[in-house]
Amino acid sequence: MKDLNALMQQAQAMQQKLQDAQAKMAETTAEGTSGGGLVTVALKGAGEVTAVRIDDSLMVPGETEILADLIVAAHADAKRRLDVVNADLMREAAGPLAGMNIPGMPKLF
Repeated sequence: MKDLNALMQQAQAMQQKLQDAQAKMAETTAEGTSGGGLVTVALKGAGEVTAVRIDDSLMVPGETEILADLIVAAHADAKRRLDVVNADLMREAAGPLAGMNIPGMPKLF
């Protein structure tokens, strides 16, 4: 019975670590850039856009397609960076179970 209690305590501790990591992920921010820094997009949490900065030199009539492409590229860069940070947080929280595929459990990176 001791082993079962110890296992339950470990499971509760891991659950708390995962909840803490999810809370950190919700507050994590990342910035992505494109056009050599002419466009910057900031993301928070699971990908909420919190800021977009556009250099004035891009505000040229008839060049909206280029600007749109740069915004998309900056968003993709920010999302990639945010995903890396979030994956690291989850990997750290999962500890020795990270990367294991346990039947009935969600994949923990």
